[in-house]
Amino acid sequence: MEKSYLKTLELEKILNRAAQLAVCPEARTLLLEQDAFETVEEVRYALSQTDAINTLLLKNGSPRFGGVQGVDKVVNRALKGGILSMAELLEVAGALRNFQNLVSWYHITEHDMLPVDDLFYALTPQPTLEKNISSAILSPEEMADTASNTLFEIRRKIRAMENSIRDKLDAIIKNSTTNKFLQDAVVSLRNGRFVVPVKAEYRGEVGGVIHDVSSSGSTVFVEPTAVVEANAKIMQLRSQEKSEIERILAAFTDQVASIEPVFNFSYQAMLNIDVLLAKARLALEQQAYMPQVADSMWFDLKKARHPLIDKDKVVPVDVALGKEYDTLVITGPNTGGKTVTLKTAGLLCAMAQHGLLIPAHEQSTVCVFSEYLVDIGDEQSIEQSLSTFSGHMKKITGILDNAYKNTLVLLDELGAGTDPAEGAALAVSIIEQLRIQGALIMATTHYSEMKVFALETPGVMNASCEFDVESLRPTYKLSVGVPGKSNAFLISEKLGVPPRVIQRAQTHLTNDDKRLDSVLAQLDDLKLQLKASQDEVEKAKTEAEHKLESARKKYDALVKQGETELEAARLKARQMAQQVQDEAYRLTDELRKLQKDEKTSAAQRAARAREIARKETESLYGKTDVVHNVVKEFVPLKQVKVGQEVVIADIEQTATVMSLPDRNGLVEVRAGILKTKVPLCNLKAPDKLKKPANNGKPKPQPRSTTVQRVQRKASMEINLLGMTVEEALMETDQFIDHAVMNGQTMVYLIHGKGTGALRKAIHAHLRGHRNVKSFRLGQYGEGEAGVTVVELK
Repeated sequence: MEKSYLKTLELEKILNRAAQLAVCPEARTLLLEQDAFETVEEVRYALSQTDAINTLLLKNGSPRFGGVQGVDKVVNRALKGGILSMAELLEVAGALRNFQNLVSWYHITEHDMLPVDDLFYALTPQPTLEKNISSAILSPEEMADTASNTLFEIRRKIRAMENSIRDKLDAIIKNSTTNKFLQDAVVSLRNGRFVVPVKAEYRGEVGGVIHDVSSSGSTVFVEPTAVVEANAKIMQLRSQEKSEIERILAAFTDQVASIEPVFNFSYQAMLNIDVLLAKARLALEQQAYMPQVADSMWFDLKKARHPLIDKDKVVPVDVALGKEYDTLVITGPNTGGKTVTLKTAGLLCAMAQHGLLIPAHEQSTVCVFSEYLVDIGDEQSIEQSLSTFSGHMKKITGILDNAYKNTLVLLDELGAGTDPAEGAALAVSIIEQLRIQGALIMATTHYSEMKVFALETPGVMNASCEFDVESLRPTYKLSVGVPGKSNAFLISEKLGVPPRVIQRAQTHLTNDDKRLDSVLAQLDDLKLQLKASQDEVEKAKTEAEHKLESARKKYDALVKQGETELEAARLKARQMAQQVQDEAYRLTDELRKLQKDEKTSAAQRAARAREIARKETESLYGKTDVVHNVVKEFVPLKQVKVGQEVVIADIEQTATVMSLPDRNGLVEVRAGILKTKVPLCNLKAPDKLKKPANNGKPKPQPRSTTVQRVQRKASMEINLLGMTVEEALMETDQFIDHAVMNGQTMVYLIHGKGTGALRKAIHAHLRGHRNVKSFRLGQYGEGEAGVTVVELK
């Protein structure tokens, strides 16, 4: 592919900006040297990789990633037997740290398979080696004492020896006898040995070895005899320290050499990830999206923006080519945006072929071109004696030689710079030849002949860049299907050219030019009307969308309100159930007191119990604000007979009459195993046509006002401790009946051990109970002999 388009379309600037966002110098070079992808599959894969990294950046933030360079060459040198320096080992540790950080960053959030999975799976962190190198080597020139036990011990001895020497030299300095021979009371280092400065005239007074003389010659630096041996020992230890450091470096080098295959593989993957991160950061900077890639030669860019123009100022354009037409002729006034439209279309397609997301709507589509042939700008050359026209023609000659199918040709001001008639004819001929060769063409022009050619030729489409004549400013909007006017007369008049000059100029126009100008004016008017209609439609559409969104929000609010009220009702129900249970226990206590009251007869006690139950039931119903089921209209029975089958109307429960109505109009009925009294007016004849809902199986009976006692269903056990035998047997019967109605198969009767009288009475009663299948004493953990476990039928 010919690469001059990189500069002409300013793709170089885009790639340079992306390279600046890369961390590693090698990744920058890799990005700048990367060629355009040449197949549809390659472009799709490259775009999907960039988009995947872009998504990870949005979800996970930017990874911790340090810049490294040439580390693969360092590892290769280790493999060949070279000993790595501390600086080189730190570079290796930095690269290993990058591997680990990238892997951790990739797994911050859960996600499905991505096109970049192979790159991240290629990273092989070596956390142990990286940690050992980083802790042992503090800087390119310093190794930590803790790098090895031997090094620690050697340095400890060196420090101890140095402290001993300083003490001896301090004694010499402070000694009144020797102090007068010294130039200064300081200790210094010469050639790695501790010395004291002695006046030259007294050099024989201080015994030792002279290591240096001052530039003036007045001071000699003497190593006193008392520390010569200690200094020699330090030198020896220094040599051992150096050997130990070399040994440690050699050991680290061997470890690095052993991981060379996986390291180089990981290093290349890291550089490729760095390139993708740079592209993704550029996409975020440009607010770019991944386009679709067409299999055939057509593109459709929606709301496309030139990436080098301020995104707050640039006007998005919609431009398409290759589907309905293969040539687009753009006309309009100067500075109206024609050239920017050319560059935007070519640049965005070229960006996609380099794996870069494009600043356009995500529903945009690009295609893969094998060549970008561009003639934009002034080709005038003084050195080559070329005029503007000659320079353009030389460029177009090269384009005609290289244009064929799968080629995009961009021509700015085609045929300009020469006689208008000849230039227009030449422009039309060039367009026709390029179409014959199969290229897709976008061209800008001012020639009326080109506008007529586009109107009359199938596959060639006019387009225009709009211009606001009132403000003398371009709108930069592209209108496809309508040729544009140069508006030279209007612009000249607005700028102050005398009207008589304008009128005289209009007389020089040919009749064809006048007719064309009239047609274009009519098209402009129609375009304005169409635009006004489109604006109205868009406004109506927007309002409809807003109303729909408002309706959705109201619907969601109502659903949420309903869920809230339902939850409140459930909470109220739970509270009521607890209240009923508490009241049931309290009623039980009241009934026990009545049973123990010997002053009242059995009838009085029963009446009192019914009165308490009725009042408590009314009280509980009064505390709830829920809406009770409405009883359907029915015809009440006026009289009943003992044994007659009736229906309790408010609960739709079939029952059998046990006794005639009393003076209060209450009829005793039996519903299943339960007996209760209900008003005669609440009884109705059963519906003979109504079939059983459960295929003849006995239906569990609902609660009535006299069985609030059975609300102790929350527990599978009943405590009978402290009750008399009579009380315990009554409680046991009621508890078992309640368990059977609730479908329980196992209950626990807590009677305690004591003398065993209560247990024997309960066991004797259970042997003849019709609902008891078997029973046994509790086992270990169940209460043992103090509990009877009953299995129900």
